[in-house]
Amino acid sequence: MSTAQQVPDILSPEFAADPYPAYRLMRDAAPLIWHEATQSYIISRYEDVERVFKDKNGEFTTDNYDWQIEPVHGKTILQLSGREHAVRRALVAPGFRGVDLQEKFLPVIERNSRELIDAFRSSGSADLVNDYATRFPVNVIADMLGLDKADQARFHRWYTSVIAFLGNLSGDPEVAAAGERTRVEFAEYMLPVIRERRENLGDDLLSTLCAAEVDGVRMSDEDIKAFCSLLLAAGGDTTDKAIASIFANLLLHPDQLAAVRANRDLIPRAFAETLRYTPPVHMIMRQSATEVKLSGGTIPAGVTVTCLIGAANRDESRYRDPDRFDIFRDDLTTTTAFSAAADHLAFALGRHFCVGALLAKAEVEIGVSQLLDAMPGIRLADGFDPVEEGVFTRGPQRLPVRFTPVTAA
Repeated sequence: MSTAQQVPDILSPEFAADPYPAYRLMRDAAPLIWHEATQSYIISRYEDVERVFKDKNGEFTTDNYDWQIEPVHGKTILQLSGREHAVRRALVAPGFRGVDLQEKFLPVIERNSRELIDAFRSSGSADLVNDYATRFPVNVIADMLGLDKADQARFHRWYTSVIAFLGNLSGDPEVAAAGERTRVEFAEYMLPVIRERRENLGDDLLSTLCAAEVDGVRMSDEDIKAFCSLLLAAGGDTTDKAIASIFANLLLHPDQLAAVRANRDLIPRAFAETLRYTPPVHMIMRQSATEVKLSGGTIPAGVTVTCLIGAANRDESRYRDPDRFDIFRDDLTTTTAFSAAADHLAFALGRHFCVGALLAKAEVEIGVSQLLDAMPGIRLADGFDPVEEGVFTRGPQRLPVRFTPVTAA
């Protein structure tokens, strides 16, 4: 196993400020590192992370989620394997693709985006993070589930607490306690809603989950609650950071921004390249089922493996000039970027590929296009330079912009 004293610790302020130089050092000098604080092996090369995610030989499990996410979500689909996982995924997946997505939920996405934009389109300025990105995906998910819009402030607070728990690599006890309180509060809120919805099914996603049946299997109230919790947190935080990062990247590359404004068919390219260049989730963990040989050495069975997506997506052995943002690059396949055949790693791969990838794509395509329509001449606020923050998940915390005011249509 390689070691490199010059590689900054993933919990250090230096790493948090800018992990990309550390990622390069890891790929070059220490592709396999034992990290004492997180009790995990860290891998950073594309070939290794891809192998772990695809897991063609049954070498890796998601048993790590028993301690990593169950305390805040309850037992979720992510922890299941084999036929049990396949059936549960078949129960939830239809709501995120095909007819349901096109007919039921695209209007929900369009409406929620427009409502947020209407609040600032005539002002000539906005913070795209606080005024839009942090609100939009959570509002969409709550609306899709048919939850009360008056409770959206609670949803924001809950998902923020859950994401803090998941990113609590240093083991802060207050963050851990807040995450576990959120599980209790969310269950107290959600279980009565689920029971009521079973009695009065509608056209919303929660009703679809309540009624879904595959091979005689239906989801329990606890199953549905855990999935809704996972959806709010994972779907909220990742799409939030993706939208902020797309605009940050485009605003720093005005020629590419102009190209996207002129041709909205380029939005999926901008999204795919953002997922590669500045992914919302920088690390995902798995657990080894057997002894496995990877770049730099061998890991034993039964240990946690921290897969550095942010490092793998900038591996120069996979992408040319990987530290350059380029929506026109020809070594990233946009047509498969939102499927399990993706060649970036931001949604993971294999059987645990993100079930909400097409929902995220729809939200980004609609949101970015509506924002561009509402903000002609968009530019960063004077003197502002976008800064990413976060280690587990990462993105701009502020993105103040100026633009020519537009009145609502």
